[in-house]
Amino acid sequence: MDNGFIGILKSGSASMWVIVACSVIAFAVAIERAIALWGFTAQARGLADAVSRAIFRGDMEDARAQCDRSRSPAADVFLAAIVPRARGARAGTVSPEKIAAAVERERQQVNQKLRRNLWILGTVGATAPFVGLLGTVVGIMHAFRQMAVAGQGGFAVVAAGISEALVTTAGGIAVAIEAVVIYNFLNVHVGKIALELRLLTEEFLELVREALPGAAAAPQAPAPGDAGAPRAGGER
Repeated sequence: MDNGFIGILKSGSASMWVIVACSVIAFAVAIERAIALWGFTAQARGLADAVSRAIFRGDMEDARAQCDRSRSPAADVFLAAIVPRARGARAGTVSPEKIAAAVERERQQVNQKLRRNLWILGTVGATAPFVGLLGTVVGIMHAFRQMAVAGQGGFAVVAAGISEALVTTAGGIAVAIEAVVIYNFLNVHVGKIALELRLLTEEFLELVREALPGAAAAPQAPAPGDAGAPRAGGER
């Protein structure tokens, strides 16, 4: 049995090539997610600070320009609070509830983008051992078939074939470990980023409610029994 990498691949039949492909896919997803998540929190916080300073100055055009120029996915979240999204809405007439709802929708979409392709890692981690086991079963079946054709018995006859077949099980378990470790790491990291984005969004909404025209909370209706509350029948 060739102990080299190519030899191991050949001994593991088609299942081993599938396992190697799964390993490459998992590694590629890990690199893609690492690049996408790199510096996300710092970029979002920097954008939030820049937009907040523009709002404090009352320069809404600059606040919008800051979001348009930014490459951070969080820009859409802050932009949703600046530009009313409701159809036919005029500036200064959008309620705080609509602004908060628009921001929340954008934040949920950003969360979905943060978790993009993570399901691939979970799928590889769950299926790779079974692919390896399938290759092992097929290899053992082939080894026993060769023994029947040769007409000779004994463990020595099938030992080499079984040893080669078990390579796929080892490969599947190794790839599953790789995928699960990467998945858990990225999943925890994405959870931290999502929490940071939520805190930034809540702070930004508080600022928007105070600074944007028409974003201040509407006056509460007087409770029944108050001095200024209308009475039944139009009485005061």
